[in-house]
Amino acid sequence: MLCVEDLSKLELFQYLPQTRLHWVCDRVQKVELATGEILVQEGAAARGVFLLIAGQIGVTRISEGIDIPIGQHKAPAFFGETPILTDEPVPVTLHAITDCLTYEIAGDDFRTLLHECRDFERAVFRVMAQRLRGVESFVRGREKMAALGTLSAGLAHELNNPAAAVVRALRDVIPAMIELQRMNLVYGQRQIEAAHTHQWEQARDEGYETILHDRLNLAAASDREEQLLEWLEAYGVANAWNLAEPLSLGGVTVETLDQLTARWKDDSTELRDMGVRWLALSFDVMSMIKSGLRGAERISTLVQSMKAYSYLDQGVQQLVDVHQGIEDTLQIFSHRLKPNIEVSRCYDRTLPQINAYGSELNQVWTHLIDNAIDAMNGNGCLKITIARDGNSVCVEITDDGAGIPPAIQSRIFESFFTTKPVGKGTGLGLDIVRRIVENRHQGTIALESQPGETRFSIRLPLQA
Repeated sequence: MLCVEDLSKLELFQYLPQTRLHWVCDRVQKVELATGEILVQEGAAARGVFLLIAGQIGVTRISEGIDIPIGQHKAPAFFGETPILTDEPVPVTLHAITDCLTYEIAGDDFRTLLHECRDFERAVFRVMAQRLRGVESFVRGREKMAALGTLSAGLAHELNNPAAAVVRALRDVIPAMIELQRMNLVYGQRQIEAAHTHQWEQARDEGYETILHDRLNLAAASDREEQLLEWLEAYGVANAWNLAEPLSLGGVTVETLDQLTARWKDDSTELRDMGVRWLALSFDVMSMIKSGLRGAERISTLVQSMKAYSYLDQGVQQLVDVHQGIEDTLQIFSHRLKPNIEVSRCYDRTLPQINAYGSELNQVWTHLIDNAIDAMNGNGCLKITIARDGNSVCVEITDDGAGIPPAIQSRIFESFFTTKPVGKGTGLGLDIVRRIVENRHQGTIALESQPGETRFSIRLPLQA
């Protein structure tokens, strides 16, 4: 049985009179834990307030599926007051690091003590506030790391294809250029008249223009490729299938090849089919360069978007183009938007820039767009509207997901409130959004939701 002397070792209970200490000792229930045993699990309903008389209790919280240690309690100590007073699920898991002796005070009995003694109440709320700040600080850190991980994964996904295109182009273009040089040398040794050489060069240059400016209809190119393959096989070119595609992409026709090769049909030397190979390889090289260039441009665009998104090389507060900030954020999320999510934009481009914390404002768009994508479950329409509303910029982010139940709409901006399973959501994303909008930018944020439509409206002052 718990004795008054043990209870008095807890600083909190020194505020209570002896009669109440005896009352507590008579009403508590003894709970003994072996090393490694779990006292309460994160997400469980509140049980009571625990008094740790002997031993050591570890505190962990699930983040991204991993149980992360965030602190510990050493005897003498008390804990468990937060879910009792907030009527929320237990925010952490408590487990025994060593063999422990604890006593449990029922929630109603603990609340009775709070109401009777003002000093006791103040001490409890001071400790609770301190603990909540500690948990919030930990969760915010994990939230930032998770957001960084999401952005990094998205950026890596987006960079992978263009980077691979650049690598392929540079790798394949080297042997192709060497072979072209060899062909040019052989052709030059034959002392072909300039007029005939000009015909080949003209066909090559026209093909370059077709490839570089995408002037060829793909359906027509497919039909032409079959015709070219038949011609090449009849002409006797080895590996004709390998030449038909680049010739087709260059816009070359069977009639063109007939004209260019007319003088060599009865030639038994290498020159007979080298011209055709030279033309196809020239187009191949140009296609490689174009593919590599597109990849490099895509990489450059992504890097610029990431730089703009994070507002690198700029002051903390600066003039911000809201449209561009949202576009940079969408660029980061493009890997998640591609499959079946349509993005509908309705922008008022006449709006001026606003004085804002750019990187923080982009966190707002990140959280809201991320939540909208989750709500649509990978299929739907994301609508973004930017317009003027008096002396404010109004940004509306709307999704056509399942909606937020009316019963919880008033709570979604609370710290640690989340509808996601334990370990999947921290409950701080929308709290961070609210703080950035209201506290940092003196703006407002509002929610309207019903089945099939959820809209977040953010208003930011045009003049800070």
